[in-house]
Amino acid sequence: MLKSVYFSSCLLISLLGFSQLAAQESGCKLVCKVWAEDAPLSFANVYLPGLGRGGQTDSLGMLELEGLPCGKIVAEASFVGYYRSVKTVELNPGQTVVLQFFLEGLTLEEVVVSGAMREVLRSESPVPIDIITSGRFLRNPTPNFFEAVGILSGVQPVMNCNVCNTGDIQINGIEGVYTQVLIDGMPIVSGLGTVYGLNGIPNGLIDRIEVVKGPAGALYGSEGMAGQINILTKNADDAPVFNWDFFSTSWGEFNLDAGAKFRVHKKVNGLLGVNGFLFDRPLDKNDDGFTDLAQQKRFSVFNKWQWARKGEKEAILAGRYVWEDRWGGQTDWTKADRGGEVRYGESIYTRRLELFGRYELPIPIPVHLQGSFNVHDQDSYYGNVPYFARQSIGFLQAYLEKAYSKHHLLAGTALRYTRYDDNTPATEERSETLLPGLFVQDEWSITKNRVLLSGLRLDIHPDHGAIWSPRIALRQNLSERQQIRFSAGSGFRVVSLFTEDHAALSGAREVVITEALAPERSWSGSLNYHWKIPTEAFFLDLDVSAFYSHFLNRILPDYDTDPQQIIYANLDGHAVSRGLTLQLDYSDGMPLRFNTGVTFMDVFQRNEEGERIVQIRAPRWSGTFSANYTHPASKISLDLTGNWFGPQRLPVVPNDFRPEYSPWYAMVNVQVSRKFKRGFELYGGVKNLLDFVPLHPILRPFDPFDRYVDDPVQNPNGYSFDPSYNYASLQGIRGFVGVRYSLY
Repeated sequence: MLKSVYFSSCLLISLLGFSQLAAQESGCKLVCKVWAEDAPLSFANVYLPGLGRGGQTDSLGMLELEGLPCGKIVAEASFVGYYRSVKTVELNPGQTVVLQFFLEGLTLEEVVVSGAMREVLRSESPVPIDIITSGRFLRNPTPNFFEAVGILSGVQPVMNCNVCNTGDIQINGIEGVYTQVLIDGMPIVSGLGTVYGLNGIPNGLIDRIEVVKGPAGALYGSEGMAGQINILTKNADDAPVFNWDFFSTSWGEFNLDAGAKFRVHKKVNGLLGVNGFLFDRPLDKNDDGFTDLAQQKRFSVFNKWQWARKGEKEAILAGRYVWEDRWGGQTDWTKADRGGEVRYGESIYTRRLELFGRYELPIPIPVHLQGSFNVHDQDSYYGNVPYFARQSIGFLQAYLEKAYSKHHLLAGTALRYTRYDDNTPATEERSETLLPGLFVQDEWSITKNRVLLSGLRLDIHPDHGAIWSPRIALRQNLSERQQIRFSAGSGFRVVSLFTEDHAALSGAREVVITEALAPERSWSGSLNYHWKIPTEAFFLDLDVSAFYSHFLNRILPDYDTDPQQIIYANLDGHAVSRGLTLQLDYSDGMPLRFNTGVTFMDVFQRNEEGERIVQIRAPRWSGTFSANYTHPASKISLDLTGNWFGPQRLPVVPNDFRPEYSPWYAMVNVQVSRKFKRGFELYGGVKNLLDFVPLHPILRPFDPFDRYVDDPVQNPNGYSFDPSYNYASLQGIRGFVGVRYSLY
């Protein structure tokens, strides 16, 4: 009897022990969520090295592991092209633990084409290249590329006129005319397009933007003295079947991007995109009698065709058409006042057509053909001053690639034809320029961790003769995640008067050219340090650059000698742009992402007397910031973005009551977005949260035709109408709301 009781008790205790152990083993559950680029990552590998268990995530980036022993375990997540992420977690009985991984590393392995005119991994490029993905544009929706590109430190969209809101893009404080803008690697945005064409590039057709700071003349010729911005359009194979993005603001702006891809043959894919922008509300919130933002009606259509060929050889043809009707001026101005002298308005009709394509010959050696053609037609009035202009640019290029031993050779020839005509005295007869060029570049892998790139270009200008543009770049890997890059080179630019300064033809000042303008030259160098720092808890990306550019024959508008004139001449002295840029990206597994950039610049010129003159609209200190938090369960995202600027010199007139330097200021934006099933997303927020608006942007706005300037009593300082005192948008705080949809 006692034995049976003893045996039963032991059996009961054993069963309880085993059941407790089983409960311990089966009661612990781990749910892993893997994210990358603000989206779930499917088929990511999750592994528990101490237990020998793991698996792959599903379409929602999730993996559930049950029956795990409780206690402390180590889990790691990995995916091709990303850094492995390792985390330690404590599992308790009866508890389901959710462990989130946010993988980083795609930016290290992104493919770039701008530095060497061929696809290479960003980490292997000898030339430092900054990348802006299309996803970053979504954190602060804008209607065009011009406004969006300012999210990169050292790149600053600058508005040059307070009436019609023209602008350009500065790189490291150097004026926008020295920035070369490419679309899919072809220089079709130049001349007139630099002034008005940038506003017509919708964000909806952009896949990513690559920015090279410093001259790129050895590969791309004229105009890229400050740097190069390469806009890469979407690939028809990867684009959604259908997508659209619509938003509006409390100011009454409306913007629509829509796109679709289609297949007409098993080897032919097409991509169609349209963009429309409307702002037809003459607002004057600073009460100076002029519109705070130019009225705009704009429509553009983009079409791209891609052919699938043997050996993955390239064949692409694309085109874009832009139509815009823009005006700014006195709020009671109407179309009937166009070109008149009663009410002041600046009215611009723009029509622009672009065609471009790439083709790789069907031969063993890679030989590429590239071509583009664009026509820019402008019908405009600046007050009572007419400006009618038409510019056509044709571009052809052929080059071959050859890899041998430790070298990769690239050599080719290019031909650019530019035709320009307008109705101004500066163009007595139509201008036609044929600019042939030859270039060669060698990329030498000296060792596994050291690569040297050298290049040389020769352009033959009909007026200026032979122009040589050398280039050199060196990449040294300090470790798997640390790199140093040094690059140097020369650039040149042949002058286009209209792009020198919009005020030259705005009717505000008289244009004076004192001599035959020679092509400008620059010599530049930069040193870049890049460090990827992955840890168990977070990920850092540190990028530091020092830059220096020396300009000869530089052409700068002289506002100071005579307030009624803009005087153009080649600088007898020299100009300098130098400084430092620091960029830092942070992310963890929340997922939380934060990036910031700070740029210090010293941009000035020295005339023949040695006088140091600070460059206009080039702040010594500036920066960008962006923070994103996405709650995985609710799929709600919060974005904080903005730019800040230190004092910058402005174009003042003698005895001006306005300060010569702008104040410190920041443009801050907030957005909240929510993703839903089936591809829908709602978003909304506030732009210019601090409501910063410049003061006194227009001098004597009540007398735009200078009828009462000669009045020593009412106008003792002899002021005249001048809209060029600008450094920030006149749009104050405003809300926005929008909806997106994508079907894959």
